[in-house]
Amino acid sequence: MNLTAVIDRRAFLIGCASVLATPFVAETQQPKAAKIGFLLGGTLSTPSVQIEPFKRTLSEKGWIEGQNLTLEYRPAEGHYERLQALARELIARGVDVIVTDGTPQTRATIEVTKTIPVVMATTGDPVASGLVRSLAHPGGNLTGASYFLPEINVKRLELLKEAAPHIARVAVVYNALNAVDERAVVAIEAVATTLKLRIQRLAIQAPADLDAVFPLLTRQRMDAVTMVEDALIHSYALRVVDVALKGGVPVVVGLSRLVEGGGFMSYGPNRLELWRKAALLTDKILRGAKPGDLPVEQPTKFELVINLKTAKALGLTIPRSLVARADQVIE
Repeated sequence: MNLTAVIDRRAFLIGCASVLATPFVAETQQPKAAKIGFLLGGTLSTPSVQIEPFKRTLSEKGWIEGQNLTLEYRPAEGHYERLQALARELIARGVDVIVTDGTPQTRATIEVTKTIPVVMATTGDPVASGLVRSLAHPGGNLTGASYFLPEINVKRLELLKEAAPHIARVAVVYNALNAVDERAVVAIEAVATTLKLRIQRLAIQAPADLDAVFPLLTRQRMDAVTMVEDALIHSYALRVVDVALKGGVPVVVGLSRLVEGGGFMSYGPNRLELWRKAALLTDKILRGAKPGDLPVEQPTKFELVINLKTAKALGLTIPRSLVARADQVIE
């Protein structure tokens, strides 16, 4: 074989190797720029929204806002009838991924697009809601982070009864437009008899409905209040906590930030963890992964937070055994 033939053969082999390697390189290369849209049920200041941890996690992966990352926000401010229109606005802005913070927001988004990837930052059981086929294989253009809302709310009620055994009447504040909230309330009602509790539903569908809720939050009407997770509920949760506290009524919630703001007790998944998981999934999608192939993430941390200052103000003595199990105690 002459020298020319050898060179040609070597060039051919190198070319083949380069072609074969190309797909693997493409999977690890970072696109030049990306645009992420956020469809939120409340506002950017809603206690359950954790944009900063989401951004920090992405920055650790090389996505820097103002350099190769643009963020678009569309908050519904509690008006869920606007969700689909807001999702369409994000699509018109040419976003690469849409991040949602609840079941109604997620459903509204996948109803208007079957192609743009959607990442749930927090949502109730997406399988029971019909959003995904399974947690392991969600399918379609959706993945994200979720947890089992009904079970968490039942556990919260059990902890409330343990902390204040005398309570008999509990108001449940929830969003009637959120199907996951309804399932949580049904689960609460199912366990109420065992706990010797009477449940009073306080359903809201818009911010204005809260005006009818506040007068009921007095010791004469209710012994305690629990709030089911929802962006609308979270947007006004601190007001509910404040009114209930002034009326001498303990409030158990799902967000530790509300306990720091005067709530009595919280139990639920670590929200920072959920938003970080959503950010990691978003990073994978921006690098070429298909959302439907990425398993839905579940929380690994559940936290119990008790505000002993609030308990004292309410005249409650919390069992030492319960305080010892708390992840955080505010004194």
